[in-house]
Amino acid sequence: MRLTRYTDYSLRVLIHLALHDDRLCSIGEISRTYDVSHNHLMKVVNALAHDGFIETVRGRAGGMRLARPANAITVGEVVRKTEEGFQLADCSGCTLSPACGLTGVLAEGMRAMMAVFDSYTVADLLTDKDTMRRLLNRESPLGIGTS
Repeated sequence: MRLTRYTDYSLRVLIHLALHDDRLCSIGEISRTYDVSHNHLMKVVNALAHDGFIETVRGRAGGMRLARPANAITVGEVVRKTEEGFQLADCSGCTLSPACGLTGVLAEGMRAMMAVFDSYTVADLLTDKDTMRRLLNRESPLGIGTS
């Protein structure tokens, strides 16, 4: 299974917000930091807000922040909300599917992968906050978006 860019961007947004949990962050800031389309990121942020991962504040001094502590958001939960279908192969049209063991093996593999994702939170992804903040600062134009 390969995760989509949508899931990648969703996790990046959550990581960014977790790194800057002391303030509101803007879509523009995150867009510039990761060099991701502002419009695409707006869709990601809207979905994350709808799904209860982040909360948004409108207005001139608005922005977004995590809706829950980073240690209360699992990677598995995010992947389940952002990915469509977890079938590794479509065995429905295969002549061998009634007698083949591949379907069970693939299902077991998917369960194992999701169990790993479920065992990690967004907080677990922040292994070295200071270095991560410095890297974001260096990568973003003019150091925008970091404290």
